[in-house]
Amino acid sequence: MDYQALRKKQEELRAQGKLIGIGFSTYVELCGFGPSKVAGAIGFQGGVWENSTVRVHPTGKVTVYTGTSPHGQGTATSFAQIVSDKLGVPIEDIELVHGDTQSISMGWGTYGSRTTAVGGAAVAIAADRVVAKAKRIAAHELEVATEDIDFAGGVFSVKGVPGREKTFQEIARSANFAWNLPDDVEPSLEAQSFFDPSNFVYPFGAHICVVEVDKDTGEVALRKYVAVDDVGKVINPLLAEGQVHGGVVQGIGQALWEGAVYSENGQLLSGTFMDYTMPKARFFPRVEWHFTETPSPVNPLGAKGIGETGTTAAPPAVVNAVMDALQPFGVDDLDMPLTPEKVWKAMQNRREGI
Repeated sequence: MDYQALRKKQEELRAQGKLIGIGFSTYVELCGFGPSKVAGAIGFQGGVWENSTVRVHPTGKVTVYTGTSPHGQGTATSFAQIVSDKLGVPIEDIELVHGDTQSISMGWGTYGSRTTAVGGAAVAIAADRVVAKAKRIAAHELEVATEDIDFAGGVFSVKGVPGREKTFQEIARSANFAWNLPDDVEPSLEAQSFFDPSNFVYPFGAHICVVEVDKDTGEVALRKYVAVDDVGKVINPLLAEGQVHGGVVQGIGQALWEGAVYSENGQLLSGTFMDYTMPKARFFPRVEWHFTETPSPVNPLGAKGIGETGTTAAPPAVVNAVMDALQPFGVDDLDMPLTPEKVWKAMQNRREGI
């Protein structure tokens, strides 16, 4: 942000009569609710584990069943990436099945930024179990001990013996046809996991916002927004960026525009979009985003929650920025949302000594 230069610029603009404000927020959030014994101890009526089944077909194509129920986060893509990385199969050969109670034994859903940290962890564990079984079959076919098998890029190879190898697709066919399996290995190539996290995950970060307040109308214009978040291991940067952008927009909407207004007798007065401001793209500058990566120790992916980073950090950052802009008026506290009318009235009251 070049903070010192920004403060100097703020002084210059204030001398010209412009109200510029700079706001910060730092946060640590609690996500990926668990373990289940803690949930039970505090009265939560359910478990907080998650399950997944990874099923490999004779062709080498893969179906992944998950108990989480995504609703727009790009989970099919990120879970396919996890499985592709584990099994060495193309992403387009992986199908995700969710929300199907006839196919999935149980699931606890999508909330609290738990989808990847808990549901994705279950997927990763099931995929690792598939690889472990496939290694035993490959070792049997290549006539070596299991510990002599390397697996990388979808190929099982004998350590130190170039050319002695089997592809993942070949082993998938062998497992499903069961023509030449070790005596103690059952047919098929699939695995299930039930992952109950040992603790929460804790994403953290800092958001910085610059606003300009119109003296005559009280309207707040966003001039710059920078988000720096640590959500552990970032699986898909594009999806992560989208989650941050969406969360920031929702959080700013809460800070500046969105509010349910009731009359004194309880009648909802903001029941239509004529009376309730929805955030629009033209309200926002380009959100600048950055990630640091501190892997979580409580799941095999090292992932933390990301869906709520913006909604957690944006409201205080924006409100702090508006309060900083109103400093010349002595205004230091306003309740959200900071609508133009509310900001204008606060400035007028101070002008009039109220």
